[in-house]
Amino acid sequence: MSSEVVENEFEFYSKAEKYWKDVPATVDGMLGGYGHISSIDINSSRKFLQRFLRDGPNRTGTTRALDCGAGIGRITKRLLLPLFKTVDMVDVTEDFLTKAKSYLGEEGRRVRNYFCCGLQDFSPEPNSYDVIWIQWVIGHLTDNHLSDFLKRCRAGLRPNGIVVIKDNMAQEGVIMDDVDSSVCRDLDVVHKIIRKAGLHLLAEERQENFPDEIYHVYTFAMR
Repeated sequence: MSSEVVENEFEFYSKAEKYWKDVPATVDGMLGGYGHISSIDINSSRKFLQRFLRDGPNRTGTTRALDCGAGIGRITKRLLLPLFKTVDMVDVTEDFLTKAKSYLGEEGRRVRNYFCCGLQDFSPEPNSYDVIWIQWVIGHLTDNHLSDFLKRCRAGLRPNGIVVIKDNMAQEGVIMDDVDSSVCRDLDVVHKIIRKAGLHLLAEERQENFPDEIYHVYTFAMR
């Protein structure tokens, strides 16, 4: 569990905040130098998401989405704004949210809120979102904070809404990254945290066509 590798919680969070303050507010910066994989990522995410947006009795709505750990709005711009009427963004780095306002262009008018906040301190507005998208950010939360955040996300869903996590998965156990002050968990640990939050897994998929040298990336849908 993350408690075994995170020795000082305050330091874990403050070091990460400091790290991101020095990262360029670009797509390449958001993806740690892997900007070239952005299109592969977005296309796979769109396919994954669209299965829930198709017609049917339990279809997920398309009124409002929340982008967690949104950065400059890479996912908001290319995945969420094309599919949802309005989007809210939350990120801990103010400079990224400032940059988002120009990066998103005209369509950015449909971003209703830019919340500058760490997810450990953020509460989505209850019963408000059709989709809460959480990508490449869960490693910045301790296990307890992640479980608690997911509980708050569950309360933030509208009827038939879903929470989606897309993130790196370790082969085994929990690995600490001292550079950006984050952890990478294996599938078992993530499944346990999802269950602890009272969420039910609807779909799970491994990302294909990413470079061999990076962690395996999985996408989970739950409610």
